[in-house]
Amino acid sequence: MSSTVHSTDEDHETKEMDIRSLSSSRRQPQNAPHIHKVGVPPKQNFLKEFKATVKETLFADDPLRPFKDQPGSKKFILGMQTIFPILEWGRSYNFTKFRGDIIAGLTIASLCIPQDIGYAKLANLDPQYGLYSSFVPPLIYAFMGSSRDIAIGPVAVVSLLLGTLLQNEVDSKKDAEAYRRLAFTATFFAGITQATLGVFRLGFLIDFLSHAAVVGFMGGAAITIALQQLKGLFGIQNFTKKTDIVSVLHSVFGSAHHGWNWQTIVIGVSFLAFLIFAKYIGKKNKKFFWVPAIAPLISVILSTFFVFITRADKHGVQIVKHIEKGINPSSVKKIYFSGEFLLKGFRIGVVAGMIGLTEAIAIGRTFASMKDYQLDGNKEMVALGTMNVVGSMTSCYVATGSFSRSAVNYMAGCQTAVSNIVMSFIVFLTLQFITPLFKYTPNAILAAIIISAVVGLVDFEAAILIWKIDKFDFIACMGAFFGVVFSSVEIGLLIAVSISFAKILLQVTRPRTAILGKLPGTNAYRNIQQYPGATKVHGVLIVRVDSAIYFSNSNYIKERILRWLTDEEEQLKASYQPKIQFLIVEMSPVTDIDTSGIHALEELYKSLQKRDVQLILANPGPVVIDKLHASNFATTIGEDKIFLTVADAVASCSPKLVTEV
Repeated sequence: MSSTVHSTDEDHETKEMDIRSLSSSRRQPQNAPHIHKVGVPPKQNFLKEFKATVKETLFADDPLRPFKDQPGSKKFILGMQTIFPILEWGRSYNFTKFRGDIIAGLTIASLCIPQDIGYAKLANLDPQYGLYSSFVPPLIYAFMGSSRDIAIGPVAVVSLLLGTLLQNEVDSKKDAEAYRRLAFTATFFAGITQATLGVFRLGFLIDFLSHAAVVGFMGGAAITIALQQLKGLFGIQNFTKKTDIVSVLHSVFGSAHHGWNWQTIVIGVSFLAFLIFAKYIGKKNKKFFWVPAIAPLISVILSTFFVFITRADKHGVQIVKHIEKGINPSSVKKIYFSGEFLLKGFRIGVVAGMIGLTEAIAIGRTFASMKDYQLDGNKEMVALGTMNVVGSMTSCYVATGSFSRSAVNYMAGCQTAVSNIVMSFIVFLTLQFITPLFKYTPNAILAAIIISAVVGLVDFEAAILIWKIDKFDFIACMGAFFGVVFSSVEIGLLIAVSISFAKILLQVTRPRTAILGKLPGTNAYRNIQQYPGATKVHGVLIVRVDSAIYFSNSNYIKERILRWLTDEEEQLKASYQPKIQFLIVEMSPVTDIDTSGIHALEELYKSLQKRDVQLILANPGPVVIDKLHASNFATTIGEDKIFLTVADAVASCSPKLVTEV
């Protein structure tokens, strides 16, 4: 040693640390950069690690943080505010907010009353049940929901879904009482499903239904709903019970000569044109948002008056007739808690609950982002579930967030969920005093209102965007769409879920891998397909794995890497270049690895030994490096073969190249 260096204990320790920081025993050129060793995280207590994993999985938003270091009385208040958010925002409520809410509430009430009557018929229920579902559920949601903008009530897609699934089990005309009881049972279990997902914080399950599948399903359901309304629009009495487009069109045109009623068609088509024109005005100028909102109620009033004075019902125009007067009667004793219909109600309820939840959460998130506030998905699920459980006991069927009503609510200037309370109060007055006035309302006008409402669910722009972004997503979208239109709602939903899961499985079992090359003038190594100017390193093949390595994909990843190596060696042989001596696996995207993944790496290592190729790993993450050491794989390949970066690995394999650079 040089005389200028002091031989103290500290010097020795410093030298030892410098030696350990080198991840290769090779002698590096004097101008080679310092190479850091990949750090191994300290061992964690199993219980602590398990607790942290569970917390991150189920409690990622840390819901108990506000309760930390608070006195008992404050914790009780915070707990009540968590269950009933109205207790939190209600403290700052004022007349200015109330003015916005009352205008919004009156506006959405004028839209919901005619829609509810139509949607109830879509679910094969009497008209009053639609109104019941816009009275109790919105009140419950106003106290428990966290969205300021969502408007609660029956919606077209869930009404169609319920009507179809319930009709498959019980004929609504032959046994109306059993049909209603099954509807209340399904609503009860829809609420239980929604609340359970919220309480156990399993809301991520609804994300398994991809956006593309939802767009396709909603579009197909909208077409199906619109086709179903041709019965009321044309005054057809003998109509098919099937929902597929072929059967419906056959039924419509098959009854053209003797089943159509021209007076009904005139009323229906005239008011449908009026409603579509009102929507056009609202879209053209946002100031006139109230025009399409109030147009359905105006249509109902005018058409009802016209039928009454002309007695068009005597000439074949079908009318609503009787709507039960009074508020919701109790239906607790009508829910099936035993017998053959219990399981049927549960199955239908779970499906309807999940679809309703998906729609409501999507709507809530949309408007929350527009107003820049946080929406607690789990609170929403508990609120939606509770309102449907209570609703099932008060003669309601499944209610959820309505996009058309929520959009009107937002544009009308709603400030809080009080707009739902205002809407609920107007529905209460309607049930108590006004329902007899709907006796002469023609079915054609309800059909026109539903058609004009569901047209907006066919989102062409979203479908085009999906096609541009991801072709597989577009297949999922079209699969769900055509499944609903040409078969049934259940088949379309099954296709939507199946394709969504198929995409997840495909991405998990067949992850992407890439060959990396060096960008000129840098130490960065990137995908040669994305950067054609990136150059390969002589004698070195660099492969990046873009996924965690699990039992489901470990064998594929091993075989894909060996195939990359075989292809590269064939090219080198054809061009008379030196063979590959080093295979570097860039592992920064590999977030985790299991025992099957470790086993696949061991098999890869053995295969490479037979080919006289050295395996080198670059930048494994903390979880991965910990498992590599725990399995002794790091010792097997040599700790000097694990590097922090690809550049360090290449510097070790090809020091001459580094020196030249």
